[in-house]
Amino acid sequence: MHDLSGVTRADQYRALGLSTFSFTVCFAVWTIFSIIGVKIKQDLGLSETEFGILVATPVLTGSVSRIFLGVWTEQFGGRLVYTIQMLTTAVACWLLSSVQSYEIFLVAALGVGLAGGSFIVGVAYTSQWFDKEHQGTALGIFGAGNVGAAVTNFFAPFLVLAFGWEQTAQIYSVLLALNAIGFYLLAKPDPGQVARKRTGRRPVSTAEQLAPLKNIQVWRFATYYFFVFGGFVALASYLPRFYVGAYDLPLATAGMLAAAYSMPGSVFRALGGWMSDKWGARFVMYLTFIVSLACLFVMSYPSTQYIVDGIDDPIQFTFEVNLPTFVALSVLLGFVMSLGKAAVYKHIPVYYPYHVGSVGGLVGMIGGLGGFVLPITFGILNDWLGIWTSSFMLLFVIVLVSTVWMHVAIRLMERRRHPALAEERYLSDVPEVPEPPPESTR
Repeated sequence: MHDLSGVTRADQYRALGLSTFSFTVCFAVWTIFSIIGVKIKQDLGLSETEFGILVATPVLTGSVSRIFLGVWTEQFGGRLVYTIQMLTTAVACWLLSSVQSYEIFLVAALGVGLAGGSFIVGVAYTSQWFDKEHQGTALGIFGAGNVGAAVTNFFAPFLVLAFGWEQTAQIYSVLLALNAIGFYLLAKPDPGQVARKRTGRRPVSTAEQLAPLKNIQVWRFATYYFFVFGGFVALASYLPRFYVGAYDLPLATAGMLAAAYSMPGSVFRALGGWMSDKWGARFVMYLTFIVSLACLFVMSYPSTQYIVDGIDDPIQFTFEVNLPTFVALSVLLGFVMSLGKAAVYKHIPVYYPYHVGSVGGLVGMIGGLGGFVLPITFGILNDWLGIWTSSFMLLFVIVLVSTVWMHVAIRLMERRRHPALAEERYLSDVPEVPEPPPESTR
């Protein structure tokens, strides 16, 4: 870990506040297509396929960009990379209002997608200001910035009605650019960058930053995040369609019920960080997976009619999950997924304190790809199986595999490190042995 002896409580609050606010603004920009996308489709006369590609492009690039943005943050510092990332995104957002061709719209959407990559920049920057006992809480608070999606859903429609979608994109662009400038002026350099300049050490190379990605443990963390974040993003977009199709609800009602799932999935991330600090990220992951398995088992059960051969006559009965029960389970699922999102990122600075950017970038990328791949897979399963609850069957399998993999990996690790205590200690975090610093930091 970096030397935090000179870091004051005010420095920590400043770093956390600025990075969280910036992430909220970036997340609002990242989801701008959820509001202006329909208008763009009408103006350009796009087909459903063209429109789908346009809307999916920011999600895809926002995920893929996290790996190299994470590496650059470790090399050049979060203060600089965050600022450049926001300014670049602001230019792309402004470009939306001035282009006329579909191809240039895709280029602009590619740039807007960089807003989603802000997550790993903020994680790498924020984690440097806190010791490992408080990193979970800090990163949980930071992660709550994905409430920016709700900001867009609430305010952007009024902007579109008042000014048009082109001017809405320009307003978003200006606000993001002003935030980037403010962040650079108010934020302090990363403690790691300050220490590096003081000692004259060279920046960590890209090869050194990517070295931990060969560890299977990193990919296991990514699998967790594929569900808790990718599954969250996927369900947030899929649930309205599910409620309309499975329960024959009006779209407005379906949207409100989907929001009831999304809100706890954003707000309670900070609670997950605090719980990870207090009881251990491992405990929170067990809690997340076990509760998710229970919820998804019931949610995936289709309405079924049974006929039992009785002594005298056949006995018929029906099992189905009614709407209030399903909504309650979805809210509980969103809640534990928010805890799990914080717990995954609590692990990373503990296990890989010198590679938070690259490891966190890969984990974030895989999670973001889940938000891109899963909605498409949900549609394929609906067409193939013809069962509305097939999407929850898939999520149940993903969580089951993740739970078994996590449990087996933990038991093997415990037996190697503490053979006599393996039975008692596998549920709680064992004091970690941090990775040794790279050659360039010694």
